[in-house]
Amino acid sequence: MRHILRNLGLYAFAAWASLTLNFLIPRLMPGDPASAMFARFAGQLQPEAIEALRQAFGFTDEPLLQQYFTYVGHLFQGDLGLSVAYFPAKVTDVIATGLGWTLLLSGVAVIIAFGLGSLLGVIATWRRGGWLDSVLPPVLIFLGAFPYFWLAMMLLYVLGLTFEAFPIRHAYSDTLAPAFSAEFILDVLQHMVLPATAIVIASLGGWMLNMRSTMVGVLAEDYITMANAKGLSQKRIMFHYAARNALLPNVTGFGMALGFVLSGSLLTEIVFSYPGQGYLLIQAVRNQDYALMQGIFLTITLAVLGANLLVDILYVWLDPRTRAR
Repeated sequence: MRHILRNLGLYAFAAWASLTLNFLIPRLMPGDPASAMFARFAGQLQPEAIEALRQAFGFTDEPLLQQYFTYVGHLFQGDLGLSVAYFPAKVTDVIATGLGWTLLLSGVAVIIAFGLGSLLGVIATWRRGGWLDSVLPPVLIFLGAFPYFWLAMMLLYVLGLTFEAFPIRHAYSDTLAPAFSAEFILDVLQHMVLPATAIVIASLGGWMLNMRSTMVGVLAEDYITMANAKGLSQKRIMFHYAARNALLPNVTGFGMALGFVLSGSLLTEIVFSYPGQGYLLIQAVRNQDYALMQGIFLTITLAVLGANLLVDILYVWLDPRTRAR
């Protein structure tokens, strides 16, 4: 419990630092969203409107410290301001439309890559010297060297355009309306296949290699020799004694990997026009929508911190030594 509380304090500090930077960076940049929007609608807005836009976006002439406390107060009320790209929609409403799709795509892809990569690492090490141990790691590492979006474009061209095996754009068919039905869920899963496969292929080799490296050391431990001497089944020794202890470094890297995948999946979403955070971020950059960019970056940061906190709790459950500290 002390281990979790100590890390909880660190995560709270990291969250405060990220929201403070999120407040400062746009205000240190030249110009502001109100001026950008005024220029975008040149000739369609009266000059007096720019001051009203600054008020609406939270860019006032008040002292910076007062603006900061106002920003934090609005943040705790779930108010991230108005979006320029989707004006007059609120940033929270815009992000809510894309966050669910991104979490679904990235979450499923990371869990598959983590589970499959770790399992392959365990089996390859247990059957050391076999074809799984000799061929698969270098192939997966070679594929993992390519960026997510390049693999996404290859899958789109080969499986989407050439063979027409899977849908190539959007999260679901235009002929369907979102509903909790078997037809809609199956359609969503079909649209997820190509973008999720690109993310899984790019990250699978890393999980497998990390697991293999740890398993090699664990298999040389005395308690593995003792388990063999006691005549325990090979399946029990492999998963209960060796894999459980070798899994700890991979679990630690799970939270960090989620952050990398979230940032990497942004480009994958753009390739497949997937309506997640990546698509929203591109729209925000194109329209100089600082409020939306701030909201997306803050959402990603908090999601990564939350994932790391869950990993810490899982680590305490897996490793009894952390409970004794």
